[in-house]
Amino acid sequence: MNEQTAIAFDGLGHRYGLGAWVFRDYTARLQRGRVAALLGRNGRGKTTLLKLLVGVLKPTAGRLDLRGRIALAPQSFQASFDYSALDIVLMGRARQVGLFAQPSRRDEQAALAALDRFGLADRARRPFLQLSGGQRQLVLIARALVSDAEILVLDEPAAALDLRNQTMALDWIARLSREHGLTVLFTTHHPQHALDVADDVWLMLGEDRLFCGPASSALSEAHLSALYETPIKRLAFEYDGRLRETLFALGPASQPRALAR
Repeated sequence: MNEQTAIAFDGLGHRYGLGAWVFRDYTARLQRGRVAALLGRNGRGKTTLLKLLVGVLKPTAGRLDLRGRIALAPQSFQASFDYSALDIVLMGRARQVGLFAQPSRRDEQAALAALDRFGLADRARRPFLQLSGGQRQLVLIARALVSDAEILVLDEPAAALDLRNQTMALDWIARLSREHGLTVLFTTHHPQHALDVADDVWLMLGEDRLFCGPASSALSEAHLSALYETPIKRLAFEYDGRLRETLFALGPASQPRALAR
């Protein structure tokens, strides 16, 4: 594992108890400062892989190496008490605050700034459980941002968001890498999200088949059609003087359906 590698694993595999393998023989590398998207069908094991990376689970097989502090923004979070949105974000400062200490004004300012990035500053004192699903998701991303982690792992960061907030979240994912040098790995069911912001793509094609490559080539029609077992088309078009691309799933009677945000 060289100094430029943030995440590396070889022959990685996991199964729960004596059950069937969720996946095995997975090997991948992610370089520092890059954004990678993890795609796979439902039940393929995307969340399990993330849990291995952040240490919630231990691998059943293989070797896993991480270089840098890591933080997770889960797809959902069940609060045990009636915490405010600000309280939830401040939980991301636990490493800086220390055991039994109280968050400082600097910690609170950092948490408020993170909420403000997502237009939630006015919701800071509102109970977390009273927020919409999309707002809760943005709060969890804000919590990961304030952790001072070097590697961010985001589980379906745009899953509960409307189009405007999807765009905001995806823009921040790109900016975290480009402007702050963070390494980002996120899961998504929308290949378009990966096409828009990812440098690299990991495709969970099967129990023992993990394909890794640059987004430009990994998100090919052939790879995506094999992944989702449905014909996928990738089309280029010009908008506002720039060449852009979009992905389509060919539905019944070959009617295209956009795989958009």
